[in-house]
Amino acid sequence: MNIKHIILGFALLINFQSNAQTTNEPVKVSGAMSNVMKKGQLQGTVLLDTIHNKKHLYGLGPKEYLKGELLVIDGKSYVSSVNNDGSIKMEETFEVKAPFFVYTNTENWKEYKLPKSIKTLKQLEEFIDKKTKKSNRPFAFKMEGTFTKINFHIQNLPDGTIVKSPKDAHQGQGKYERENVNGTIIGFFSTEHQTVFTHHDTYIHIHFINSERTEMGHIDDLIFDSKSSVRLYITKD
Repeated sequence: MNIKHIILGFALLINFQSNAQTTNEPVKVSGAMSNVMKKGQLQGTVLLDTIHNKKHLYGLGPKEYLKGELLVIDGKSYVSSVNNDGSIKMEETFEVKAPFFVYTNTENWKEYKLPKSIKTLKQLEEFIDKKTKKSNRPFAFKMEGTFTKINFHIQNLPDGTIVKSPKDAHQGQGKYERENVNGTIIGFFSTEHQTVFTHHDTYIHIHFINSERTEMGHIDDLIFDSKSSVRLYITKD
């Protein structure tokens, strides 16, 4: 074996080891919820297609002018909006803007067993907070499985609405309830970003998409019981 073969073999080994490693990027934020809800800044601050690295990309936020919801899950971008008859319209595209958007690239997850004592969304938040006291924050998390009950909404602000408060911003929402539904929840957790990408009274912002990819929206309430069969994953440090 000559020196060229040795060098080539070494280079291939290094490349293989590099590709085999899983990585997590820092959480990034464009815009702020408070600017939308209190200042009426409804225009997009980021075009999703301009996010350069889409490999294992996760992100969420509302559509600009509060005309829908956005969810990027493992490099695929979904947009939900409300049809005139109240039904849900779904599109798969990165050609969409958000007034605020939180996102990260991650492929390294740690699975956690969800205690049977957890029944509500608030209890889930407290569990995640407790399990990640020593972890880097903010971070992404996901849940997969069958959810007992989910209430979610899709922003559908009427044209010409002037937004000066959260009450104004929530006008026209499409509201939906689903029971024993299979799908995925993508969420972001932070104790330092209230009114930036979470509401003032919570540390999490979460969107749900069903397994058929025909419905997606922002979760308002979540119920767990014996019918729930859910796996929780949190990004590793």
